[in-house]
Amino acid sequence: MNHYYKGVLLVVISAACFALMPIFAVFAYRGNANVITILFLRFGLAAVLLFAYLAWKKRLVAVDRQVLFKLMIIGAILYTLQSSLYFLSVKYINVSLQAMLFYTYPIFVAILATVLFKESFTKILLLSICVSLAGMVLVLGTSFENINLLGAFLALGAALVYSLYINMANRLVRNTPSDLATAYICLFSSLAFCLLGSFTHNLNFDFSPSAWWPIVGIAFFSTTVSIVTLFRGMEILGSTRAAIISIIEPVITITISSLLFHDKLGGLQWIGGVLVLTGAYLVVKFRS
Repeated sequence: MNHYYKGVLLVVISAACFALMPIFAVFAYRGNANVITILFLRFGLAAVLLFAYLAWKKRLVAVDRQVLFKLMIIGAILYTLQSSLYFLSVKYINVSLQAMLFYTYPIFVAILATVLFKESFTKILLLSICVSLAGMVLVLGTSFENINLLGAFLALGAALVYSLYINMANRLVRNTPSDLATAYICLFSSLAFCLLGSFTHNLNFDFSPSAWWPIVGIAFFSTTVSIVTLFRGMEILGSTRAAIISIIEPVITITISSLLFHDKLGGLQWIGGVLVLTGAYLVVKFRS
């Protein structure tokens, strides 16, 4: 296979695996697994798999204590908060709507980079913000009668925290291999959920056996495989091309959700979703 198309295929596989995560979450909830338990298992299993992969590839190297501390802050606080908001949102709004709202995060990434790190504010960024905001208005509607506002705010909150996580991770651990950094972030996130679950008595493994397959699916496909294939694809294509291809992620989520759960979105919501994705595409395309 052509080297370029191999990179494209790897990023598509990554996007498809990420896209399955809210689908898996719905099935895990149906098996009576709670958010904290799901996320503890997700990150714990993923950390084991990622460290095993790195050891197999002989890429498991020592990490400086200062970098390790930064990874702990990113994993135990930012990624833990983002994951909690993301998974909670699926409990209140349908998966299709959640996917549309969460994919505003490239816009937030650009805004935060401008506000916090003084990156240039371009006309393209302004256009992408306007397009995405127009899309959000159409997705949510103006009356909010049929929208669970808590779920919508949780999804947008997840997008905002994720954008902060991306900006901070890119700057704090820039010289650390991405897959190694991710393995440590998963490890620290799992420890955070373990402590949180123990303290709140929400770490509960007394759920239906039917919840195990979606939890393993989240850890293996939506975390480990998606991360490994994304980084391999980025090595071939570069981060900008990989990010543009990854915009198919919410499209895959919405398609599968419509088939499995019969999620119904109105015509204006579909138009709004296209505008949100267009805004994301613009900011990724012209921000390299």
